[in-house]
Amino acid sequence: MAVTKENGQAPVTEGPFETEQLREELRRERDMRLRALADLDNFRKRIERERAGAAQHGKRDIFLELLDLPDSFDRAFQQAGAAPASWVEGFRSIQRNLLGLLEAQGVTPFTSVREPFDPERHEAIGDVESDQHGTGHRSRRASARLSMGR
Repeated sequence: MAVTKENGQAPVTEGPFETEQLREELRRERDMRLRALADLDNFRKRIERERAGAAQHGKRDIFLELLDLPDSFDRAFQQAGAAPASWVEGFRSIQRNLLGLLEAQGVTPFTSVREPFDPERHEAIGDVESDQHGTGHRSRRASARLSMGR
């Protein structure tokens, strides 16, 4: 610091001790700044993951509601009987469009009958003894046979 009219003081010469203290303080400040930047970057990444997770969860809720529709179509086709062929074909077209929409969003059909029970993919609603299927295998499909991509 130079001698000035305002402060009237002579310049203070810094010794090696003061210089080392300033370097240490600068190092700490730089470290705190880098940590703050890393924390901010981690915060941004976490918020983006949470946002994507919330969007996926919202999508999942909607698709869970839609999963009954393909089965409803299948049941309707079983009861179509004397319905005009054009109506049946129209409904089959709607079913194909629905399945295409679901598949485009990662909801895909999977086979479950005669396969070992997998609690990650199946929901058990009861036990049925069967000579045709082994213990722990799916013998019937009660509802939707669609799976959301993981």
